Amino acid sequence: MASTRQALQAPPRHNRLLAALAPEEYEEVLPALEAVSLAPGMALYESGDPQPYLYFPVSGMVSLLYLLEDGGSTELAVTGSEGVVGVSLFMGGGTTPSRAVVQIPGHAWRMRPGPMQRSFARGGALQPLLLRFTQALITQMTQAAVCNRHHSVDQQVCRWLLFALDRMPANEIPMTQERIAHLLGVRREGITEAAGRLQTAGVIEYSRGRIRVLERAQLESSVCECYAVVKSEYDRLLPAFTPAKAGPPPAGRS
Repeated sequence: MASTRQALQAPPRHNRLLAALAPEEYEEVLPALEAVSLAPGMALYESGDPQPYLYFPVSGMVSLLYLLEDGGSTELAVTGSEGVVGVSLFMGGGTTPSRAVVQIPGHAWRMRPGPMQRSFARGGALQPLLLRFTQALITQMTQAAVCNRHHSVDQQVCRWLLFALDRMPANEIPMTQERIAHLLGVRREGITEAAGRLQTAGVIEYSRGRIRVLERAQLESSVCECYAVVKSEYDRLLPAFTPAKAGPPPAGRS
């Protein structure tokens, strides 16, 4: 796997769920974690295929996409360092009709399901963490469906930008307008017009496939209630997140 050395710069406890584990449980799963780079467009799993790994991102952003028979797709939810990709592995389904694709590059730590299953079997702390994250993820999916049905393209764009911004270390998002249109399932012209209005208002700056957020407060005042609903649920269900220093990370394998 490319760029493992870079992945080692962000230890596993830079993931919100792994950071919440007690020291003894963290030490148990640590040897099972493998560092991987997340490249744009990389599929972590495909629709209907078995999922061999749980992925705990420490940077970047992954989209969960639903595929249509005609080849189109729509984004259901996004996940970054606050969560895990591969919930069907611990929910019992094994596979899912969605696919997980990296939208913003970064790094993750992946783990085969064995250590997770052992933690579940003895009632360890990993189980309630993963289940609470799943509840938050379901809220995000539900709210996305409501937003796409009832709110304007401008509001949907603001929601998406805020979700992405929450998962970025800075105020710049590497994403094209065409890609956002594809993820939201709307016409490219609608995204262009919405982004143009935000740029004219001085909220964002768009250039060469990069969106720079200049006025986050103004972006939040323009978004629909869906963003606050999802953020509140994540904050309620997941532990407060302060990346911890836990000694050197395990050796990654390429």
